[in-house]
Amino acid sequence: MGYGYGDKKATFEEFLKLQQESEERYEYIDGEIYLLASPRTAHQIAVTELFGIFYNFFQGKEWRPMVAPYDIELRRSEENINVVQPDLMIICDLKENLNEDDYYKGVPSLVVEVLSNSTKRKDMIKKLDLYLSCGVKEYWIVNPDNKEVTVYLFEDHNISKHATYKADEAAQSFIYEGLSAEIKRIFRF
Repeated sequence: MGYGYGDKKATFEEFLKLQQESEERYEYIDGEIYLLASPRTAHQIAVTELFGIFYNFFQGKEWRPMVAPYDIELRRSEENINVVQPDLMIICDLKENLNEDDYYKGVPSLVVEVLSNSTKRKDMIKKLDLYLSCGVKEYWIVNPDNKEVTVYLFEDHNISKHATYKADEAAQSFIYEGLSAEIKRIFRF
């Protein structure tokens, strides 16, 4: 659950101060700070399996799969800065968007979030809207509870396509031809 300071939202500067002073991991979305809890086993297995699939698929290509914890700064506007840590992401422009402190300042082309009870609402509503409005092209929502993966294609700040995969199916990327992940492999635990 998100929180600010008292009944007001936190500023970006307050978020940065909290982040610097704490060993905990946080996300900052539309003025609310979210503590990131330690993930469960099914969550980590899904992330690991997907990372393996993505890593093998993108081997030798210019795109790079990355895993959390890795801060991604997304701006709805100059003033509305958000910081998230997607479970998994594909970055196409890493070299062009590294700042002098070695932090990535671009927008991933594909983002994956694995749901948990504590993040479900944030991942399915707040982050979907954030990713859609900030230039992410494809968003995978992985649900270990019902063993489904929903893939969204974003174009012109709208959902242009989406598909849900389960059981004996394989989730398919809209933007990377040939990138697929067998549902049984993702949820092998």
